[in-house]
Amino acid sequence: MSQHHTGSCLCGQVSYKLIGEFKKFFLCHCSRCRKTSGTSHCANLFAPGAELTWVSGADNIHFYRHPDSNFARAFCQTCGSNVPIDAKARGLVVVPAGSLDSDLDIKAQANIFMGSKGNWDDNLNQAPCFDAMPS
Repeated sequence: MSQHHTGSCLCGQVSYKLIGEFKKFFLCHCSRCRKTSGTSHCANLFAPGAELTWVSGADNIHFYRHPDSNFARAFCQTCGSNVPIDAKARGLVVVPAGSLDSDLDIKAQANIFMGSKGNWDDNLNQAPCFDAMPS
């Protein structure tokens, strides 16, 4: 059953729609994902055979591929937000979960590359939680 999702970047210049189903949802803690996100991990959804359509801003997307690996990122060149990659050769679309504007019916299935996580990435779930910036 195909699902319909929409998403966009932070500044709103890039927006997309995706028709397909997310089969995998991984939180990647590798050093490259930490560098590109500036946080403990990237939250990536994998949609094999999905159809990705750029609604706006396709000409504002920049692509980076790390020269020594298969690591790649697509992002809005105005605000820097990660946006989906249509990996046609692999037959799937990789979607940064944070770029979605629609709700998900899948939960994260695994934390991956924990062997290279940051040394500060222990027990993050034990830090106090607030609904807004604490005073």
